[in-house]
Amino acid sequence: MAMLSVGTSAASLAPVPHDPYKMDWGLQDVSTGTAGRTLDANCTMHKERITQKRKLSLAWRMLDESDISAILTMFNPEYIYVRYWDAMDGRWEVRLFYVGDRSAPLKWFKTWTGTRYEELSFDIIEV
Repeated sequence: MAMLSVGTSAASLAPVPHDPYKMDWGLQDVSTGTAGRTLDANCTMHKERITQKRKLSLAWRMLDESDISAILTMFNPEYIYVRYWDAMDGRWEVRLFYVGDRSAPLKWFKTWTGTRYEELSFDIIEV
């Protein structure tokens, strides 16, 4: 089973052709606009969490031109549904995400072994 499946709806999920070599799970707290420090003697911090959102940092190594194109295309829509293993819930989850900035530095270009990218990396953040 693929580590990640992606689609534009929860019913249209397709497996990502290659598992990432790195998938860092993260949980981000979202606080109210009035959260922050109080100007009292202790400079007390008021977190005022209103929700939590998942963030997955993904990376693949040494992809060729067709594989990198396929993965970038799958993650290109403004919003995507992703099926992944959730560390906190301890089970497979399907959640709606958006994709952060993508980066894919070239390793070598059009040599006798083909084009390879050193790494493809980006974050996906829960909506």
